Amino acid sequence: MNDTSVKTRFLYGAQAGIPVVLGFIPVGIAFGVMARQAGFSTLETCLMSLSVYAGASEMMAVGMYAQGAGILAIIIATFFLNLRHIIMSPCVFSRMKASKLGLRLLAAFGVTDESFAVFTTIPEKQCTPAFFLGLILVTYSSWNIGTLIGAAASDLLPPIVTASLGIALYAMFIGLLMPGLRGNFRLFLLVLFTAVVNSLLSLCIPSSWALIISTLAGAAAGVFFVDLKDENSAKEDGDEH
Repeated sequence: MNDTSVKTRFLYGAQAGIPVVLGFIPVGIAFGVMARQAGFSTLETCLMSLSVYAGASEMMAVGMYAQGAGILAIIIATFFLNLRHIIMSPCVFSRMKASKLGLRLLAAFGVTDESFAVFTTIPEKQCTPAFFLGLILVTYSSWNIGTLIGAAASDLLPPIVTASLGIALYAMFIGLLMPGLRGNFRLFLLVLFTAVVNSLLSLCIPSSWALIISTLAGAAAGVFFVDLKDENSAKEDGDEH
């Protein structure tokens, strides 16, 4: 592949990431504000986004820290939340043709729900390392820009505004859940079951451990309870329309 083609595919990937920017910057701002409210400095907040780059996990970790959760509980909770990357990364690698190991490791750092969705839905002939690098450069940059803005502006915003940004974590998780819940009643019941278990456990044990236990209970129940055929049927019906 010549240099012109590589540049073209890189720019095409960057262009494909622009819609993600519209979501990443506002949520990044919300995370920056939440982290500052939890006691992190601006530098610590920015370093977390630079090194971790996992929005849902970062917001969960900060939220648990603010509630007084221990380090072990935070590590376990974020570990289970990120287990999906074990599946997403190989899927990305399988579509990324003729790429070296070092490049794949770099790409693995940039795999998020959004970059995965974009990369796995484009024609396979366009799935090149250059495209993916362009995609993650734009998305990674926007997340960190949002974090910096939120962290720097947290002291300038009115208290009512910073307090309202606390719902960003819940909004993010709802956004992740809703597409999967459409047309899959069993999955809806599983989410409801997990929420009820978490609420009940929170009455008698620390909320951080209640979150971990309820997540594991929901995952275990889902293995036997959720029928993926319902979800696939719903997707097929959606494609027909």
